[in-house]
Amino acid sequence: MRKAIGLAVALALVPATQVSAQQGDMSAGKAKVEEVCAACHGANGVSVSDTIPNLAAQRQAYIESQLRAFRDGARKAPAPTSPIATMAAIANQLSPAEIVSVAAYFASLPGPATGAKSAQLPNIARTNLKFPDDYKSTFTKYHTINFPATKQVRYYLANKVALDAARAGKPLPNGSYLLVEVFAAKLDASGNPLKGADGFFEADKPLLFTAMAREAGWGKDIPAALRNEDWNYALFSLDKQLRPMNHAECLGCHVPLNNVSYTFTLKQLSGAK
Repeated sequence: MRKAIGLAVALALVPATQVSAQQGDMSAGKAKVEEVCAACHGANGVSVSDTIPNLAAQRQAYIESQLRAFRDGARKAPAPTSPIATMAAIANQLSPAEIVSVAAYFASLPGPATGAKSAQLPNIARTNLKFPDDYKSTFTKYHTINFPATKQVRYYLANKVALDAARAGKPLPNGSYLLVEVFAAKLDASGNPLKGADGFFEADKPLLFTAMAREAGWGKDIPAALRNEDWNYALFSLDKQLRPMNHAECLGCHVPLNNVSYTFTLKQLSGAK
């Protein structure tokens, strides 16, 4: 017992970097963090937004346990677009050794200053998408989804390239463009969304557009663990200007959809009339 206590005291006096180095490859952990994790959690463990947790100085055992929980499905995503689903997609690409090394590296970093935030990675922050000004005459509406949590209804539209490929049962090729019109739903006196005869929320105020499109080479600078072939993503304001967003969250969310052209609505697109 005395030896055990002595060991615990000794370890407590050893710098965190030395303890972590015995439990993981610090250089490998740093490289993996800079390649993938930094897109959301920052290369120094300080996240890029208030909605993403900082990992600098977090306990190594805790980070390891969470990564394994994401990978093994112990932490289940409440929805396909949940951040948990994104983390599961990333954790599934990490080997057991990489999980240990990533956790060790984050644990070795100093805790962040209050309010500190990291800048997004340049290759993740940019997008090649331009707003399709002629979409009302050239795109086809193929799907509608209610979003009760945000009291929104969204209309999904696709250009001819995507529509023709989907109808033919082929993967969506370069040149495909999918656009979503996002509306606030009309509300009743109690603040609940009103539904039409078709079961969908009645659209009220237009809010923004989301989009995904692909062209040759658009994915070349995106880390392999996040890459969706050549797909890029974007948010547009009502005046058709790009809005800031963390593209890593879109990329990570769509990573598991490689067998359906990285889209959540390929089935509906295939059956569009």
